[in-house]
Amino acid sequence: MNVTNSMLLLNTIGAGKVGQVLARLLRQHQVWMPSQICNRSISSAQAAVDFIGAGQVVADRVQMDASDIWMLSVPDDQIVSAGDALTGKLNAHSIVFHCSGAKPSTILQSAIRAGAAVASVHPVRSFADVQQSAEQFAGTICSVEGDARALAVLIPALQAIGAKTVQISAESKLLYHAGSVFASNYLVSLIDIALHAYQAAGIPEDIALAMAAPLARQSLENALTMGTARALTGPIARGDMDTVHQQQRTVAQWNADAGDVYAAMMPPTIALAARKAALDSAG
Repeated sequence: MNVTNSMLLLNTIGAGKVGQVLARLLRQHQVWMPSQICNRSISSAQAAVDFIGAGQVVADRVQMDASDIWMLSVPDDQIVSAGDALTGKLNAHSIVFHCSGAKPSTILQSAIRAGAAVASVHPVRSFADVQQSAEQFAGTICSVEGDARALAVLIPALQAIGAKTVQISAESKLLYHAGSVFASNYLVSLIDIALHAYQAAGIPEDIALAMAAPLARQSLENALTMGTARALTGPIARGDMDTVHQQQRTVAQWNADAGDVYAAMMPPTIALAARKAALDSAG
């Protein structure tokens, strides 16, 4: 790849799955040039460099050189300390962003005091497989918030790698991210409970998966295409509350935590069933 003199340099602290995918795509699309990468270990940093296809491994954050842009792709509780490590490396032209869906850009106080523009970028997708995530990234929605100067650089860069962007407020990030948790993390947890319930009822593991897979896939597809109210089926939608209460007690006897989850899901599902009934009566 030919690197132009105008290509901005990108330093990355914490090149996990999200950081690796973003850095790789930014390099492939000749948007920014990955420069230095610092991970928890030399071996993980080298693995990230290999996947990204560019960059230099740096053993310690304090050894990193100045850069145009800094990406902090670290766990939420390490963002502040990662930003603090940039002391002396930032100026009024620097841009620092983190990739947390829950934390606002304003937690980067050290960078703000140094005059840098700060932002947060959160790609709304699962990064379970980095290769697949990189190959299928086009069309991914990235929520962004932060300083206008930072967003003026970040938004075009994200769009250049195929992302769609939506701006949110720093104040709404926790609630926004909770939506992603419900749509992804807790969805996986519910499938896990379903599979274990099948197996506890005597269904072999492979058959349990074969039973749950089409049911889950079709329910999700219906919810996304028909709307959640019209997609709702089952005993609550039918008004069979006697079965629902008996089932909750049975689940609680089998597994107390699963019983609590079942009970917690009842009120929002009852409300959803009421919306479904209203839609049905309206024709």
